[in-house]
Amino acid sequence: MPAPEPDFLVTRADPPIRVALEPAINALNSLLLLVKADRISGLDEWVARAIAALPPDQRRRNVLVMNGLYYAVCPDQSRPSFPAYIDHLAAQDPLTLRNRVLNAYAQVNKHEECGLPPALITDRLLLDPDPILANVDAFLGFLRQRFPEESIDPEIESAAYGYLMDPPAMRALIVSHLRSMWEQILSPEWERVLPMLQASVEAFQQLDLGSQSKYQAAHLVLGREPDAKWQSILDRADRVVFVPSAHVGPYHVKFEAQDTLWVLFGARVPEGAIMHAPDLSRAEILVRLTALADDTRLRILQLVAQEGEQRSSDIMERLDLTQSTASRHLTQLAATGYLHERRCEGAKCYTLGEQRIEDTLRALSLFLLGK
Repeated sequence: MPAPEPDFLVTRADPPIRVALEPAINALNSLLLLVKADRISGLDEWVARAIAALPPDQRRRNVLVMNGLYYAVCPDQSRPSFPAYIDHLAAQDPLTLRNRVLNAYAQVNKHEECGLPPALITDRLLLDPDPILANVDAFLGFLRQRFPEESIDPEIESAAYGYLMDPPAMRALIVSHLRSMWEQILSPEWERVLPMLQASVEAFQQLDLGSQSKYQAAHLVLGREPDAKWQSILDRADRVVFVPSAHVGPYHVKFEAQDTLWVLFGARVPEGAIMHAPDLSRAEILVRLTALADDTRLRILQLVAQEGEQRSSDIMERLDLTQSTASRHLTQLAATGYLHERRCEGAKCYTLGEQRIEDTLRALSLFLLGK
């Protein structure tokens, strides 16, 4: 079913707050981005290239596995590599994988803003599966009780239903698909970006995250103060692992399992770290400039700069934008920090992030001119 935006487990010996590579989670996040790319702008260009390189049947299979069967795929703990995680899935009891999907759906309340819950790693079902899996219409009706209609793709969910009815076939599909995606597109890309990700981890490890609260650490690593939604997510985690990604662009993606939260962020070097990493500096500048390299987004920024705080509906009306177009552009500008978003009387309102604009110009000057 609809996978969460862009949410995983570590051993008790690990510190409660840390930055780590997490190769399995990184790879799964990249596969999720291939599914979400048509709704999100500003992702790394590798995402578009990877989608274009996949045959249509493989793209559809990725949607089926990463959306329709997501909770059978999401990890229950850290793994040393993506192939090691695939081997772990291959050794799992197929019924356990199926029950994880149904248990996750049992916890969903579509009126809750925080999204999907952490997967329950248990063989014990939280509900009677017989009425839910009686037929495909019953299954789709069950999903509609828990998810907004626009997040449900009947074709994909019908295919997922078929595999939930045949757990061994579901496990075989998941394992074979993940292996082929690793061999064809993920493995060479992981080798390419690994030095950059390692540099980002080392840079953040220079900082004293252990003395920070979860909220302070999130502000430091993510570059913004956690809003109410993220504070709620952080509250329920005993351990938080920040994971640099080469593909996520300006966005922050969460993975959860039990009491651990993994948060993916665009790989970068934090202020205060003693490290020369031109690849990371260039990558971060590209994320920021990509957000500005669009006429509609520049017009949005100009409108807010000239007239002050604007509701999303006002921006749509003034610039003659559809709801989906405005949402995509506003999400990217807010994620990049050029706009500050807040709730005002049930609507989303936006003000200009002047400091981020100044920081971008300063970073570009430092990168190109050394000053």
